[in-house]
Amino acid sequence: MTGIVDAEKPAVPLRRNRDFWFLWTGVGIATWGNAVTTSAYPLLMIWVGGSPSAAGLVGFAALLPLLLVQLPAGAFVDRWDRRRTMITCNAVCALSLASVGAALLLGRLWLPQLLIVAFIEGSAFVFYRLSERAAVRNVVSSAQLPSALAQNQARGRAAGLAGQPTGSSLFVLVNWAPFLFTAALHIVALVNLLFIRSKLQKERQARRTALRTEVAEGIGWLFRQRFLRAAVFLVSVTNVLFNALRLAIVVIINENGGSPTFMGIIGFLGGVGGISGAMLGPLLIRRLHPGTVIIGVFAVWTLAMPWVAMTSQPVVLGALMSVMLFVGALINVVAGVYQVQVTPDELQGRVGSVASLISSGANSLGPLVAGVLLASSGGPGTVLWLSAVMAAVTVAALLSRPIREARLRKTPDPGG
Repeated sequence: MTGIVDAEKPAVPLRRNRDFWFLWTGVGIATWGNAVTTSAYPLLMIWVGGSPSAAGLVGFAALLPLLLVQLPAGAFVDRWDRRRTMITCNAVCALSLASVGAALLLGRLWLPQLLIVAFIEGSAFVFYRLSERAAVRNVVSSAQLPSALAQNQARGRAAGLAGQPTGSSLFVLVNWAPFLFTAALHIVALVNLLFIRSKLQKERQARRTALRTEVAEGIGWLFRQRFLRAAVFLVSVTNVLFNALRLAIVVIINENGGSPTFMGIIGFLGGVGGISGAMLGPLLIRRLHPGTVIIGVFAVWTLAMPWVAMTSQPVVLGALMSVMLFVGALINVVAGVYQVQVTPDELQGRVGSVASLISSGANSLGPLVAGVLLASSGGPGTVLWLSAVMAAVTVAALLSRPIREARLRKTPDPGG
């Protein structure tokens, strides 16, 4: 089958694969930093700036690159050297976040600066994640790809697990600390990339076609894949809902006299669930079809989400998020393996960017939707509106024939 993962890489166990671990740990460090600032932005705007609407604007600016930058980024990732691209992204993030830390250190909270930096950081991370996703299959064997992507997913969840309490704790200590801390993490991640020996892409000819033509190739390829097309559209709606839900939880905690520390508790419990789900992913890939996983996950979200409106206790909210993130990680692993397996190496960046644009690009609407709903309905009311939409998405998945009939190419268990 065209585009199936190449098998030239020797099957060195992942735990002894030097290049995989430098890539894995470097990206993990940078992702941890991104989780720290993601948690710090709303805390800064709500507890210092006193404005939930401003928090929504900063969240919108951070997520807007998912909508505006994805498609050109995918084409450039397929043109450029992936390692150099990732190194540049780390440097850009370090400098921009250091500027925020310096401003807060001087006692200045300036909304336009936060909007610009949030957008720059988000844009750099678009290039960063697309480059890493495209690079993974060049440092592991074909049979190890499910395990490698599952470990990547677990790493991302662990970064979120560490990131939210780290961001909250540093913010409580002093409001500029999360931003300077993240800038330092990006420098460490940059150095990590310098130790990778393997090329992170196959040999490619220089491209002379127009950027829009290359982007169109990625769009056309993905839209010919019936399962991917249906899955990414449905997941895009759920991503909007979850970004709105996260801001609604912050407001619920604030409305009930809670502190930023409560968000750390919720983040910790949710992260444990996400890591557990990611590690279970390879087992499910061998036992369940992708559509079964997606429909099951949507059903769990539909049942769990309304309960968020009924409590302000951080442990209960954390337990609910743990369940939802546990099953959510399963979708990410199954869909990620499916996409990387079937996509040719020279199209990885573009196909990944199209999939991310559709599934995650609308994330930027989540904080804006939440801001409008929170202003009119409050925290619990907003969650109930989100729950109703989630139920409709589950019904749509059940009715989708491409979702129900999807099959994943089986790979042997590498035991590594």
